[in-house]
Amino acid sequence: MSVRREAGGAGGRRKVEPDPEVRAAILAAASRIVDAEGVGALGVAKVLDRAQLSTRAFYRHFGSKDELVSALFLEMARAERLRLRQRMDTAADPVRAVAAWIDARLDLALNARTRSDLRKMSLEAQAQMSATPELIGPAYAEILLPLVEELRRGRDGGLFPDIDPETEGLSIQAVVWAAVERHWSTGGSVPGELRSHVQRFCLRGLGVAPETIAAVIAGGTGR
Repeated sequence: MSVRREAGGAGGRRKVEPDPEVRAAILAAASRIVDAEGVGALGVAKVLDRAQLSTRAFYRHFGSKDELVSALFLEMARAERLRLRQRMDTAADPVRAVAAWIDARLDLALNARTRSDLRKMSLEAQAQMSATPELIGPAYAEILLPLVEELRRGRDGGLFPDIDPETEGLSIQAVVWAAVERHWSTGGSVPGELRSHVQRFCLRGLGVAPETIAAVIAGGTGR
C-alpha cells in the first residue's frame, strides 16, 4: 500500500487525500463479498474487515454504502464495455457491430468461458436496477455506450433509418437480457437458435433488410 498523501486543510490542519490503492482495495473487498453473498450482504463494517482498513479510510473514498455499490457496478461495467468493444471492433459495418454486441452479451448465458463473476455481477446489477436505478444507471450507460455509438453511426449512414440510438439501445438491452434470464431459468434454449432469434428480432426492429440480416447471421459476428 502506498504512503498516504497529505494536503493542507481548513484551519491549517493536514488532510489526507484519497489514495487510489486504498480505493481499489475497498472495491476489491466489496466485489468479493458481492460475488460470494450478493449485494444484500454488503456492509461498510464487513468491507473494512475484509480489506483490513479503518472507517476513516472508507469515508475518505466513499460517502456512503450506496456510493460504494454504484462505484462497484461502474467498475464492472467498464470492464464489460471493453470486452464488448473488442468484439465489435472486428465488425465490417454498424449492422454487424450491433450483432456483435448482442452476441457478446448473450455470452453471459451461453458461453461457459465467460467469467462467472461477470455473470453474478450482471444478475446483481439487474436486481438492483429495479430497486435502486439511480445507483446502477451509470453502469448500464457504460455498457450501452458502444452499442449506442454504433446505432448512431448506422443511423447517420442510412443503415438504421429513423431511429433514436439511446431508445433503441435500451430496447435491445431489454430483449437480450430477457433472453439471458429465460435461458438461465429454463436452460432449454439451443444456443445457436437463441443467438439467431435475438439478432434477427433486434435487427429487424432497426429496419435492416431481411437479406442483410440473413447474411449477418450466416456469417457470424467475428467470434
